[in-house]
Amino acid sequence: MPLPPRRTGLLCALAAAAATLVPANPAPAAPSPTLRFGACPDSIPTPPAPDRVECGSIAVPLDWDRPQGRRIKIAVSRVPASGTPAERRGILLVNPGGPGGSGLPYAVTKRAKLPESVRRSYDVIGFDPRGVGHSAPADCGPMGGLFDSPGADPVPMGPTAERAYLASLRDMADDCAAGAAGVLPYLSTEQTAHDMDAIRASLGEPSTSFLGVSYGSYLGAAYAALFPHRVGRLVLDSVVGPWSWYDFDVVQSRALLRQRDRFYAWTAAHADRFGLGGRTADVRAAYLRVRRGLAERPVEGFGAAEFDRAVYRALGRTERWTGLADGLRAYLRDGTVTDLRPASPFDSAASRNYEAANRIVKCADGPAPTPNRILTDIRRTRRIDPQPVLTGMEASTCAYWRHRPAHRTPLGSPDAPPLLLVASAHDPVTPIAGARELRRLLPGSRLVTLENDYSHGVFASRGNACVDDTVAAYLIDGTVPAGDVRCAGPGLPEPSGR
Repeated sequence: MPLPPRRTGLLCALAAAAATLVPANPAPAAPSPTLRFGACPDSIPTPPAPDRVECGSIAVPLDWDRPQGRRIKIAVSRVPASGTPAERRGILLVNPGGPGGSGLPYAVTKRAKLPESVRRSYDVIGFDPRGVGHSAPADCGPMGGLFDSPGADPVPMGPTAERAYLASLRDMADDCAAGAAGVLPYLSTEQTAHDMDAIRASLGEPSTSFLGVSYGSYLGAAYAALFPHRVGRLVLDSVVGPWSWYDFDVVQSRALLRQRDRFYAWTAAHADRFGLGGRTADVRAAYLRVRRGLAERPVEGFGAAEFDRAVYRALGRTERWTGLADGLRAYLRDGTVTDLRPASPFDSAASRNYEAANRIVKCADGPAPTPNRILTDIRRTRRIDPQPVLTGMEASTCAYWRHRPAHRTPLGSPDAPPLLLVASAHDPVTPIAGARELRRLLPGSRLVTLENDYSHGVFASRGNACVDDTVAAYLIDGTVPAGDVRCAGPGLPEPSGR
C-alpha cells in the first residue's frame, strides 16, 4: 500500500536508520529450569480429542541485563504435535499480536486453523508475554479516562480540545507510572524476546520456530536480531514496519482513511441491502450523521469514542463490514446501537490489561513523539479527512512517559536464516509498506502477498490455499521460494445475512 505523500521521506529515512542499527549483544543467560506442564487455567479452551493442551510457567529475570535480580513468571501453554516422531520438526511459538495480546489460549485457537501437516510436525507453544494475562499482568488504573463511558471525543478539533487531548495523554502516562512503577522499562519487546529464548532453552530445543501475527511480527524480528543463530523457521504475518511505534501509528491512521473510503464505496454498491444511499458521498454523509449524533447525545454510554473503536475494529476485517453498515442503518432508523456495540465490554479486566500492556510496551521500545509533533500530525490527518479515526494512535502517550528507553529495539539480522513475511495487499492495520521495509533487514527472506485482499491476518486465517501451502512448505521442509510470491486474493465480499 503506498505511503501518504507527506510521510514518505520521513519513513524511508527511518527505515534506513533502522537498517544501520547494530543488534545488542544477548544479555547474560539466566538458569533455564525445565518447564513442567500440568493443567491449564479454565479460560484456556480445550482442543478437540485426541489433542490436548497443557500449561506451565518459567521464572525469568525482570531485567535480562541483571539475570540474578528480581524474577517474574511467564505462563506457557503447549499443544503437542499430533504426528509421528519422524514427522516432528520441533517447537512453533505463536503470538497473536497487540502488543498486549494473550498468547496462552492462542496455542489452541490458532493451531486449530493451521494446515494439518504443521499440526502434525510442531508442538505449538503459546505464552503470555510479560505484562499480559498470567505473566505479571500490567495495570495502569483509569488510564487517563480511557475507560470512561462515554469516553471523551478522541478527535480534538480546535485549541481547547487539543489541550484537553494532551492532558488526557499526560494523565494516562501518570496512571501507568503509578500503577506499574518499577517495571515500566522492562515490559519491552526486547526483554520478551529474551523470554522466548528462555522458553526454548527450558524445553531443551536447539532452535525456535515462530509464527507471529501483527505485533507478533515485530517480536519475531526482535528475536532474529538478538538470537539469529537460534532461529529455526520464522513466519511474520501482517507485518509491522521497522519504524518507531508512533510513526507506525501515523502510517496506520492514514491507511484507515483509505480503507474507510473503500467501505463507503462498497456499502453504496449494495444500496438495496443497506439503504444508506447509492453513492459513496451518500454513505459518507450517513456515517457522519451517526457519529455526530452519538457525539452530541450518547446512547447508553455509547458515544463518539465508542463509535470510533467499533469502526476501527470493523475496518480491519472485511467480513465485519456488513455489521458496521447494518449498525449505521439501525441507528439512523431507530436510534439503537446494538449492532455497533462490541460483544464484550471495553472495560473488562482483560481489556484493561491489554490497553495497559499496549502502551507500556510501545513506550519501552523506542523514541517518543513531542506534544507539538502529535498535534501537527493530527492536523495534517484532518486536512486529508476532517473526521479521521485515531483509535490506533496508542504511542502518543509516550510523549509524557517517565522512563525513556536508552535505545531502540533492534530488528532483523543479516545472520538470521531466510524468513517468510506474509501480507495482505491492502491491510489497513499493518500496511504492506512495513513488510517491504522490514524485508530489507532480513537478507534472503521472501514476501508472500495476498493480492486483492483488504483484511488483517493472512496465513491460516483467510483460507487461501496459495498462501497456506507456501507457508506450510517452508515450515515443514524449509522450502524458501525462489522469489517473492503473489497469491490471488478474494476481493471484497458480498454482504452477509438478511
